[in-house]
Amino acid sequence: MAECVLKPLTIHMSSYKPIESYGIIGDLHSVALVGLDGSIDWCCLPRFDSPSVFGALLDRRKGGYFKLAATHHRTLKQMYLPATNVLLTRFLSSEGVGEVTDFMPVETPARTPGALRHQIVRTAKAVRGEVRFRLECYPAFDYARRSHTIIPVSRGVVFDSGTEQIALLGEIPLERADDGVTAEFTLQEGDSATFVLRYPEPGNAGLVDVPVPGEEALKETVAFWRKWLGQCTYQGRWREMVHRSALVLKLLTYQPTGAIVAAPTCSLPEEVGGSRNWDYRYVWIRDAAYTVYAFLRLGFLEEAAQFMDWLQKRVREEEQVNGPLNVMYGIDGRHELPEETLDHLEGYEGSSPVRVGNAAFNQLQLDIYGEVIDSLYLCDKYVTPVSYDLWKQIRRMLDWVSRNWELPDEGIWEVRGGRQNFVYSKMQCWVALDRGLRIAQKRGLPLDRPRLRTERDRIYEAIMEKGWNPARNSFVQHFGSSAIDAANLLMPQVFFISPKDPRMRRTLNLVMKELVSDSLVHRYRIGEGADDGLAGKEGTFSMCTFWLVEALASAGRMDEARFIFEKMLTYANHLGLYAEQIGPSGEALGNFPQALTHLALISAAFNLDRRLGSKVHD
Repeated sequence: MAECVLKPLTIHMSSYKPIESYGIIGDLHSVALVGLDGSIDWCCLPRFDSPSVFGALLDRRKGGYFKLAATHHRTLKQMYLPATNVLLTRFLSSEGVGEVTDFMPVETPARTPGALRHQIVRTAKAVRGEVRFRLECYPAFDYARRSHTIIPVSRGVVFDSGTEQIALLGEIPLERADDGVTAEFTLQEGDSATFVLRYPEPGNAGLVDVPVPGEEALKETVAFWRKWLGQCTYQGRWREMVHRSALVLKLLTYQPTGAIVAAPTCSLPEEVGGSRNWDYRYVWIRDAAYTVYAFLRLGFLEEAAQFMDWLQKRVREEEQVNGPLNVMYGIDGRHELPEETLDHLEGYEGSSPVRVGNAAFNQLQLDIYGEVIDSLYLCDKYVTPVSYDLWKQIRRMLDWVSRNWELPDEGIWEVRGGRQNFVYSKMQCWVALDRGLRIAQKRGLPLDRPRLRTERDRIYEAIMEKGWNPARNSFVQHFGSSAIDAANLLMPQVFFISPKDPRMRRTLNLVMKELVSDSLVHRYRIGEGADDGLAGKEGTFSMCTFWLVEALASAGRMDEARFIFEKMLTYANHLGLYAEQIGPSGEALGNFPQALTHLALISAAFNLDRRLGSKVHD
């Protein structure tokens, strides 16, 4: 095969697959989305927030993909090897059954640090009969903006864009086809063929020389995931779904820093054909703080402690434009996440613009202080006591919140229609001061307690006077509004108000009446008193549905809570994964899989199980 220089990809996938038709594999640096048809349609290397190498998920003609599949099949199935993130895709027909096993080896102390850490290993196997497989690999570097050269090597090819390389290696000969390579081969029953896609670290000259990983690499990866999941202390109902959610959250963790991304994808639409398309490959302080809560609930103390180390570094930084903390950060802790549109990509099912970066990094969202200080409170309680040096930074945040809680902000939903006095934001400011006071009291730490108690109580009174709408008989989205907001379902969960307080009961009833559709919850009703400054519609928010479960359970409405929870489980995809939203036909919408949804599932399962009388948790 002669070396050739190629233009960016201009062909290939015939149509878009449903968002829910994907599984996910990863190595705690990045992930790959693998479709039911055996095609990897999304992968950013070497990190979650790197430009895509395979991006057919956002442009079927230009984006690039890596497919390994049986050529003849009637039925497609996918499953994870039990208690792992190793994915098995099955191709069934009357003539034979083929399987493709996909995984990304995880760096462990037993392996040389940094040595070929970014690898996708794909093994085709004939399980029954004679099975013919086809491989197609068409990378598209830098979101399909950069051309590449194909360089033949002894056991495969190297794709070279000039600034980065990937190698595709195996024992099956590869043939060049336009700007990619293909191969067709037949396996007899019991036979297998393994391919590895490698992305080298800078200065790693051994890209091609290291042998293709064999059975030992698979065994090591399976052992890693099973050992990790073996730490989980949850033994209640719905254990399988809770375990899968825990495995997803771990996959979304960036090992070098402990940062947790909100989702591994960008610009998957909240409305197909619409413009509500955002990049979630960053660390939202809110999402990560809630994930710490989930890890603590499940007994994963090391993950909680690692994230808290990352968070402490952010807390100790100089004060930002909008306070001590940014709304979000890069996985390496960087502050600037400028948003741009990739106009050369058509977007999933024509949903444009395709956005990378996220302009919300510069917003003011006051709720993050409550979520962060609550997570610090939990870590102080269950992991390790707050040090004095950390307490000085917490005290700085508490002082800032006490002086700024009355400011309007963009809120939890990151509205782009102007700042408001959001009730949820004020409530989380109350949480911040309340948990700070609790930490100080428990540890005997210095704090201006009288002043902070006064401000905490002022926040409470403001919410009760201005956040309550007598005409609607409900807490509302923001002061002076008549719109209701699902975020207020969390009021009992943060101990702001009793779940059986008449005001909370009435708010819950109105949420059930106006925001719930077939057990699924809208975060608010666009155009019905709630203006987020964006055009278009959106689906129901899966996270909010799990919040509803907890609100109902805490109010003693156990039959309703359990029914909605069980019904919500049916909206997971075939592997137990959730996107951010659910569309009117039950389809997944938004970025996938989403950390907030999975941690909300964990919290709902834990608390519902406990209220139902699990012996483990009683």
